[in-house]
Amino acid sequence: MNLLLFTDGDRSGPAEITVSDQRLQHLRQVHRAAVGDSVRVGEIDGLMGEGRIVSLDSQRATITFQLDSPPPAKLPVTLLVALPRPKMLRRILRSAAEFGVEQLVLFNSYRVEKSFWQTPVLAEDTMRDYLLQGLEQARDTIVPAVTLERRFKPFVEDRLPALLAERRGLLAHPLPGASAAPTDTDTPLLLAIGPEGGFIPYEVDMLQAAGLETVSLGPRILRVENAVTALLGRLLPVD
Repeated sequence: MNLLLFTDGDRSGPAEITVSDQRLQHLRQVHRAAVGDSVRVGEIDGLMGEGRIVSLDSQRATITFQLDSPPPAKLPVTLLVALPRPKMLRRILRSAAEFGVEQLVLFNSYRVEKSFWQTPVLAEDTMRDYLLQGLEQARDTIVPAVTLERRFKPFVEDRLPALLAERRGLLAHPLPGASAAPTDTDTPLLLAIGPEGGFIPYEVDMLQAAGLETVSLGPRILRVENAVTALLGRLLPVD
């Protein structure tokens, strides 16, 4: 936890918060924090700053703070991922937040198992928990928007065009002649990644017809979570 995130509900004063959940345990067990220690804090969807622990015991920690720093700029990427198995979904939620993705769309595909849509991980509160873990790691406060699209064709025909407005659409699918995946975000991007078995030809045709161009990471076949990391990692600014 590189940033202690809080909401208005954690406030115990105008510039003070009290925490008693897993954040307290992390302060005590991982950071070995003590009264007087400094800790980086951030208000969810707000500013970041420096906090100081003014009281700490096994039940709660009270931290005074001053918020004076904006969160880092988001990566101008809308990430589309065919819904993966729950274990992988947890990692992708964390990674999307960690890399600073603006929006994540989880959509259905022919090779997505129907049971995946029944996972408790898709509960709004559960997804938010994993997103917050990514923000804590990256020192960010802005929670990515997450949308669920359970039907492929209506999504591509009816809602994908609006997502593509003023964005370059990329389809991570290694067709012959696919260009190399980009290494910059001079233009806002929409990046679509398929399921473990890949998109079927019908889906590729529909996505290309919608305006997505195919890109490749080379000859190796990567797991979905690794493809997400590799593609987003290429786009991170270095300055």
